[in-house]
Amino acid sequence: MTSQSQGIHQLLQAEKRAKDKLEEAKKRKAKRIKQAKDEAMVEIDQYRMQKDKEFRMKQSKVMGSQGSTSEEMEEQTREAIRGLRGSYSRCAEGVLTQVLSMVCDVQPELHANYRAAD
Repeated sequence: MTSQSQGIHQLLQAEKRAKDKLEEAKKRKAKRIKQAKDEAMVEIDQYRMQKDKEFRMKQSKVMGSQGSTSEEMEEQTREAIRGLRGSYSRCAEGVLTQVLSMVCDVQPELHANYRAAD
């Protein structure tokens, strides 16, 4: 009977050691999972910062080119306005003279479709 109780006692101790090892393995696994999550978060943050930096660089390039494009358009508009003002100042007197002569120097004549009444 003693040998039987010693065998049972050895089995219980072996079972206890197995449970302890299992608990220890679960703790290591949980610790490793937490460590992996932390490492992944660091990598994600680095990737996010890198992509954000690239985005800001592209955005500044696009905004810079849009700024220069708008400046070019404004300069072209100013050139067109200067050209129109120059044309106005060259032609204004001649046009006014022509309009005044058309209004003031009226030559009365009969219309081509006019029929004399009988």
